[in-house]
Formats: sequence, C-alpha cells, structure tokens
Amino acid sequence: MQSKKFTTEVGGRTLTAEFTDLAHQANGSCLLTYGDTVVLATAVQNKSMREGIDFFPLTVDYEEKFYAAGMILGSRFMRREGRASDEAILVSRLIDRSIRPLFNQKTRNETQVIVLTLSIDEDNDPDLLAILATSLALGTSNIPWAGPIGAVRIGKVDGKLVINPAYKDREGTPLDTVICGMNGKVNMIEAAALEISENEMADALALAAAENDKLCEFQNKIIKEVGVPKAEIKIAEAPPDMQAEFRKKIAPKLEETIYIKEKLNRYEAMNALKDQWLEECEENFADTPHNIADSLFEDEINDIVHKNIIEKEKRPDGRGIKDLRALFAKAGILPRTHGSGVFYRGETHILSVATLGAPSDVQLIEGMEVRAKKRFMHHYNFPPFSVGEIKPMRGPGRRDIGHGALGEKALLAVIPPVEIFPYTIRVVSETLSSNGSSSMGSVTAGSLALMDAGVPIKAPVSGIAMGLMLKDENNYKVLTDIQGPEDHHGDMDFKVAGTKDGITAVQMDVKLDGIPLKILGEAFLQAKEARIQILEVVTKELPKHRDELSPYAPRILTLHINPDKIRDVIGPGGKMIQSIVAETGAEIDIEQDGTIFITSPSQESLKAAENKIMSLTKEFEIGETFTGTVTRIFPFGAMVEIAPKQEGLVHISELAPFRVNQVTDVVSPGDEVPVKVIGIDDQGRVNLSIKAIKELPLKSHDQRRAGEDEARKQAQRRPPRR
Repeated sequence: MQSKKFTTEVGGRTLTAEFTDLAHQANGSCLLTYGDTVVLATAVQNKSMREGIDFFPLTVDYEEKFYAAGMILGSRFMRREGRASDEAILVSRLIDRSIRPLFNQKTRNETQVIVLTLSIDEDNDPDLLAILATSLALGTSNIPWAGPIGAVRIGKVDGKLVINPAYKDREGTPLDTVICGMNGKVNMIEAAALEISENEMADALALAAAENDKLCEFQNKIIKEVGVPKAEIKIAEAPPDMQAEFRKKIAPKLEETIYIKEKLNRYEAMNALKDQWLEECEENFADTPHNIADSLFEDEINDIVHKNIIEKEKRPDGRGIKDLRALFAKAGILPRTHGSGVFYRGETHILSVATLGAPSDVQLIEGMEVRAKKRFMHHYNFPPFSVGEIKPMRGPGRRDIGHGALGEKALLAVIPPVEIFPYTIRVVSETLSSNGSSSMGSVTAGSLALMDAGVPIKAPVSGIAMGLMLKDENNYKVLTDIQGPEDHHGDMDFKVAGTKDGITAVQMDVKLDGIPLKILGEAFLQAKEARIQILEVVTKELPKHRDELSPYAPRILTLHINPDKIRDVIGPGGKMIQSIVAETGAEIDIEQDGTIFITSPSQESLKAAENKIMSLTKEFEIGETFTGTVTRIFPFGAMVEIAPKQEGLVHISELAPFRVNQVTDVVSPGDEVPVKVIGIDDQGRVNLSIKAIKELPLKSHDQRRAGEDEARKQAQRRPPRR
C-alpha cells in the first residue's frame, strides 16, 4: 500500500491528510483523520460530455457507515445501511453547496463525489472532514476545479468563539455554524443560533475566514506536491454567427419580457420568446446542440439583470433594492387542526400547520452519529403545482429536507423547554405558491401556526432571503427579498431568520468563488431591517401565543414521583400501567427521574389516571387516616390495604382499646376498617392503628370462626412480612 501523509493543527488538534492507492481508480481521493474520526472522499469525472443537458451534472453522496460508530444499527430485519438519513442528506448538501461554485458551470461531464465515514469518535463531527477531504480529492485530481476551500465550525462556548468545538461543547451553545471559503471570502454558511446579534455573527465569519485561509494554504502545498495536471474539458460555445443572430432578433425583445411583474405572465412571455429562438436555431443552426442555444438565452438574461440592477437599481418587478413585496399574515384558518397560519410575501404563499402530541410521539433517531429523541419537528413540502408544473409526487427530496431543516433550526431557538411545555410539536409547511424564498416564508408561517396552537414560544420568528448582483468588490448591490430571476441569475442566496432581538438561523449559497466579509456585513444589516418589517405584520395579526390550546389538542398532566416508586406504577411485566391505560384511556409516559406525563383529550381521563398513579405511589405520613380493607390475618395482627398494592400492619395491640385474644375476634379478611398511620420504619413499612380512631366490637362466635378459617387460608398462601 502506497501512502503519503501531511499534517497541520486546527482548533488545537491534529488534522492528517493521507493519500493512498486504496481508491486508485478514482480520479482523486483523500483519507482525512481528525482525532479518531476518519473519512474517505473520492471524486470521479467522465471523460466525455453528457449530451442534451443544460446544467452541470454534479452528484454528491455522503455515506454513513454504522461500523464507523462500532454499532450494529438498522431495523431488526435489515441490519445494514439503507436509504440515506436526513442527517446524511444535509451533509451531502453542505459539501455540494461548498464545492459547486468552483466548477465551470458550463461543464457537461458527469462528476460524482462520494464520501465514506469510516470511523467516528465522540468529539469530532465528520461533516467538516467530508468537505475538506472532498476539497483535497478534487484538488489533487485531474478534474478541473478552482479550489481548494477551507471549512471550519465556529461555536460559542463560555462566551468565547471556538474553532471546531467538540460534540459536548456544542450542546446548548448560542452559536453553531459551519463556514466555508477561500482567499478571505465566504462561499457557504450553515448556522443555528440563539438570537445572536449581527455583530457576533460578523466576528464568527472573520475568525472562520482567517482559519480557512490557513487550511487553503495547507491544501495548496499538498496539491503542489502530489496533485496531477488538470484535464482539458471541452466547453461548448455558441458559434459567432449564432451569437450575431441572437443579438439581432432576440436580445432586444428579451429585456421587455424580464420586467413583466406577474410571474406566470413573465414566464409565459419568456417561454414564447425562447421557443421562437429555438425554432430559428433548428432551422438555421441545426448542427449546433439545443443546449447551446438555450445557454445563450439564459446568459443574456443573466447579463441584463446584473447590468440593470448594478447600474440603475432596476429590479424585474420595479421594487427598490431594499423593498419587500406585499405581505399578508393570517392565523387560525383551519377549524380542526391544533394551530395554523398563512403567510404571503408577494407570490410566495405558505400554509403552516402545527400539531401537538404526547411525549411518546417524539421521533427516535438512531444513526451513526446521532442517537436522540426529537420533540420538535419542522417538515417542508414543495408540491409541483406551487410553480405551475406537473411532476410525480414521490416523497420529500433533498431540497425539501434541506429547507425543512433550515426552518427547524430557525424555530427551535424559541421552542419552550419540556419542563414548561411537555408536548411533542410538529409543524408542516406547505408551499402553495412559490416565487422565491419559500423556506423563509415557512419560518414565518410556522411561527404563526405555533402561536395559534398556544405554544408559548419565546418570540415570533421570521426570515428573509437576500441576494447580490456583483460586478466587482466596488460595484455591487445587495437585494432584499429576492424572487424568480434574481434568485436564478443572482450571485448569492443569503437566508437569515430570527426574532426582533437576534439571529436564529443562517444559510448561504453563492455562484461565485466567495463573498467578501464587508458585503456580508451589509447583507446582515439589510436583512435585519426586513425581518423587523415582517415581524410587525405577524404581531399585528397575532401579538402573542394564544392562552388556550385548541379543544382538539390533547391535554398533558405532569406528575413527579419518587423514582423508587416507578416499579409500582409499571407493575410486573408492565401489567399495572397497561391496566391504568385500559381503564382510563390516557397515555402514560414515565421518565427515569420520576417525571410522569399523562396525555388525554379528556379531563376526566386525565384525572382518573392521576388518581390511580397517586394512590399507587403515595408516600404516607404519620397521623394520616384512611379507610382500608383487611387483606390478611396473622397471630400478631392484620394487614390492611390503604392504597392499591400498599398495605400496613395493625398490630394486635392496636386493634382495640381492650385486650384482644385473637385477631379474628375483631377483624376478618375483607372487612373495611378505619386506620391511622402511627409509624413508618426505615424500610418504608407502615404501622397502623384502629384503636387510635375507633373502638371495634368483639365479633360473634360464627364471625370469629369464619375469620379464623379465612386467616388460615391466607397464612397458607403467603408467609407474613414480619
């Protein structure tokens, strides 16, 4: 086995890049180690172009391997990896969003990156290694690519920004963000935060940019030593006569169609013009591939949109660069759901619905890296009718999962802790009409749905998508609330969500090699202005969460018992808890610390279950009085059940204020008697007294005889406790 290793220090730990012949048939590969976390990244590109497509065919797959965690996971019937988990899809998107801008987007050679996680420790997240290993695999290969890039995680631990914090330090941190970039610029951000300020975010970006430059310097030395020459990739260009024909007949009409305000009318006009152009190309330029003509059309749109915004601040729908589209918010539009909200921003219309469930409704996650219970979920759907298209409905795609996760990060920061609101919460955001930034629309609609459901969120959250048209670092415009052409042809899609007090989530993708920190600072401040405007519309509709839950939402009662009493509630083989559930109709969830959650749509059911549990777990105090049932008779006294499955002993001397010769002279099994607690020993055994409350008369001969017979039977069944 051939091997060459390179090392550097990142975040106080050693990063080792190893180049071997393990995957020697790939164009490039890299084995990257950080602590005991190890990933293998490979990159392969076809030598020939894929004909007839109008996009760069890049595929990125991050593969979780259960053996990396030293566990045999999966279902009982399929002990192997299957469909990619949501976590794996999100890491695949991180890698894709980081590396894609550094390819020539006119490349038509299929390219695939596969990252395998081979080992994982308890400190170092493999997602960063996956990005860095991919950068080195591409950088040292013959695949044309304008890297390398750096990637670091910035967390805030004990009030300080930390590079690549360990898993344990990321729990509850006010900032957890992955930032990629090169040459002092940033080309990808994925952040979750607890209402941090724009200044704090700027500090994190500056720290990350400096660290990424060091990582790029490390990678460039490796590429210089072990890299191979880049292959020549044929980039198809339109012939000069086709370009001249386009400039003459199509370009003058194109600008007019771009500035039709209504989306469907604009697309109809643009499609008609494109069809006219393609028909002409088929007639006059039959030897030139269809996608070349299409690319010429799209490039012209890109140039027109850039030029008019940078030079004239002219946007396709006529807004100023900081103007928001028309806003509308409405809560409580569905009668039977627990909470609902609708939010409009121009032609982007989102319906969000909140559902409250029992604690047992949590999502169980058992993956290579994450094993947890998830009590808040946000799911995002993007049906084809939302953009006037027809496509098969086959479940959530990578984009849906990514947008859902972004909305979840944004809202999670304001979800109340389980101690305050013990419900499992699911929000589903349906994109009913889309013209840009539906993910941020789902954050706003999601806030409305949560408040309508009566969830006591810390504050409403909204989000906005910012764009950028850049000629150079001195000639650019940051755009608020991008839509359609600005998203597709712009240089940046920068989503910022938060409350009025701070940022809760950030996601940024670019089409350039990176964005200078100065421009990002402007974008953050501009995003805050827009966020405040949206929140004013939201709070005007619903100032705070509703005081009462929907009548269709379940009610939850929380109890706290001595953990030693849990076994009494569960019973042998779970029989006791099953009987309570069957009798009352309530759901019961028990935590190891003795917390019990009772869930039911009915108050009567809640109360019945509470009474049964409290009687099972009651801890008695001296002086309390009860009416109990005699269960067993012994020569020295009688056992009396004073609560379900809980007994106390009435010593023969405590049966009556006079001398009792035999216990059965006074009580028999099945008798109901008044008792008082007169003692509790160090083992929790309860001593009772009848004479302290009431004198019981002597029984007749027949009653005594029957009691004696019953006592003998009881004694044969079960030996006395003492």
